[in-house]
Amino acid sequence: MPDSALQIVEGRYLHDVLAQPVALNATLDWLRSAGRWEQARSPLRSRSWNRIVLTGMGSSYHSLQPLYWSLVAGGHHVTLAETSELIHYGVALCDERTLIVAVSQSGASAETVRLLDLNLRSMVVGVTNTADSPLARRAQLALLVQAGEEFSVSCKTYVGGLLCLQWLGEIFSGATEAATLKRLEPAAGFAGQYLRHWRAHIESLADPLRGKRHLFLVGRGDSLAAVATGALIIKESARVHAEGMSSAALRHGPLEMLQPDMLSVVFSGAERTRALNQQLVADLLARGQPCLAVGSETDRDALRIADCDPILRPLLEILPAQSMSLALAALAGREAGRFQHTSKITDSE
Repeated sequence: MPDSALQIVEGRYLHDVLAQPVALNATLDWLRSAGRWEQARSPLRSRSWNRIVLTGMGSSYHSLQPLYWSLVAGGHHVTLAETSELIHYGVALCDERTLIVAVSQSGASAETVRLLDLNLRSMVVGVTNTADSPLARRAQLALLVQAGEEFSVSCKTYVGGLLCLQWLGEIFSGATEAATLKRLEPAAGFAGQYLRHWRAHIESLADPLRGKRHLFLVGRGDSLAAVATGALIIKESARVHAEGMSSAALRHGPLEMLQPDMLSVVFSGAERTRALNQQLVADLLARGQPCLAVGSETDRDALRIADCDPILRPLLEILPAQSMSLALAALAGREAGRFQHTSKITDSE
């Protein structure tokens, strides 16, 4: 039931969340510009890469999960590494037969700049929201997210970046431009349908989240992007302990943490592993453990995403996690997403 006493502070993070459909449309318009597809396709498909290295930090790193699995399925040799580790332990991977896909919302984080300084041989594809950033200027191919200014927590930049990465994945798969744009076209509309009821979503999540001090967000495959990013944004926007991990990893030890003030949130995800995730929900409920499910079939509106083309699911799965972050902040009587100890751009390693 909606919590009518809940006081939601309508700050700039919330405004950014609600602006995501507009940002998605702007990014798609940029991607469909004349010549954009061929500009990316020619260098990416004209060479046989020994390996592809995917790298980023924070939500930028997590957003690479769907592309990673897509490239693996396509038979590519792929490495997924945080930029902070790549620059100190993985530079040997970056030779002239390596393609680097680097994601950084600012394009100027300390790790990204160091990678650009260290890399002398690999082609770099940069995905960033900042056109005049080091990443945009120094990458051989720059994909520019059209999210506009963002206050703090990544939301517009996250979904816009994911849209670019899904577009990029279709180039690697050999899809056509027309078919790809048709598949991506509904993204903004689906996001808008969910966000239209933002207040009701936040209020309905207040009750299951009340008194919870530990959250586990779990899923498989593409959903690893949303569970990891969801946990991150809950920590930074609501200051509540949250962990994102695979559904299987939860069974390998963390189940010993089950307690009344812990909530598990299971993302149903792709059809091939959906039954396993649904079984986890059933097992947790049988133990009397509080548990919520995110997916197209859940009975709670705030956790239900559109039944859509699988290419769009990773973009939509983050929306319920954003609602949870806003509900947790409201329960604590604070404005979600107002940083006290960090900044939008991390300029120190």
